[in-house]
Amino acid sequence: LKLISMLRYAAKKNIPFLNHHRLLSTMAKPTAIFLNCTRLDYDRKLNFDKLAEIVDFHRNDTDYVTDPKELVQLVTDSKAEIVITKEMKVPAECVQEFPSSVKLLCEAGTGYNNIPIPAAQAKGITVCNIPTYSTEAVAHMAITYVMNLSINMFEQQAMLQKGDRSNFTGPFTLPLMELGDKTIGLVGGGGMIGSKVADIALALGMNVIISSRRGKLPDDHRLATHPKVKVVSDLDHLLTESDYVSLHTPLNDQTRGSFGRAQLTKMKPTAYLINTSRGAVCNEEELIACLKEGVIAGAGLDVTATEPAPMDSELWDLPNVWLSPHIGWRRLETRQRLVDMTCDNIKAYCEAKSPKDYINVVS
Repeated sequence: LKLISMLRYAAKKNIPFLNHHRLLSTMAKPTAIFLNCTRLDYDRKLNFDKLAEIVDFHRNDTDYVTDPKELVQLVTDSKAEIVITKEMKVPAECVQEFPSSVKLLCEAGTGYNNIPIPAAQAKGITVCNIPTYSTEAVAHMAITYVMNLSINMFEQQAMLQKGDRSNFTGPFTLPLMELGDKTIGLVGGGGMIGSKVADIALALGMNVIISSRRGKLPDDHRLATHPKVKVVSDLDHLLTESDYVSLHTPLNDQTRGSFGRAQLTKMKPTAYLINTSRGAVCNEEELIACLKEGVIAGAGLDVTATEPAPMDSELWDLPNVWLSPHIGWRRLETRQRLVDMTCDNIKAYCEAKSPKDYINVVS
């Protein structure tokens, strides 16, 4: 054990110590624990073999570890060097109690707002994420809402489930609209997911407005000179012109609760809000009030401020709200890609000669 410790120290410090990477690969693997593996592998269809080749892999089969004491105990008992989580809050006090063995904390996803970065830094723990695994899947989710809302598909199905077949037997009662020349506004749309939404919307013949603090995209951005793409620094312009407003902002101190009544009242009364980013970007109380008042036509929400929304939340029952349980990233292929890219992060860490060789570091 002492030799292994010396070899690993040499590897991390870039100290020549025989052929430490070769020796490590044959003598020891770092231990990794996935604290809420069921959140990702809920159907047991994912393949973790690639990860098991480079670490001693432990999976805790639960969707969420809610008890802080249990969380710390799981990490401590496993003697993990690498801790993996998926969309699970890790309290700062838990990180402070992690054993000294923990060196890498991997968020198996894009958003890392559930990870206390300062607490991890104070413990010397590197934090990494997976920024690109679900770009197309989440973009497809946003467009799925747009396409369904444009033909009132959700409402048609709701009528059938109530036994109402009047749209089949008599005059059609619901509004239907083409997407060609309609406008989609992408709040934070200059990023990877927003840009992919723009690509698909353009293919459908839509106009695109992207909000950006700079009021323009980088010169080398593929949409920078597109004739049907407008980039604005004034969010109000996007809100007043758009038939669909889609949120694509990360959740941080600046964006938390930033989309509420002040923004909703600037939208067209016929417009729809779509959120596939983070639920807490919306001021949910103000959103519910505006939806009840008919300020906008409705909202398609793949995310809510807390997930799931509280059982007494009015979001469940509002007739102009359509909810999905944060499924933008849950397609089988997307989840397997996430496993593989998490493995890439961990492999880069294990083989690194210095911290500069780590990838997707956020701390």
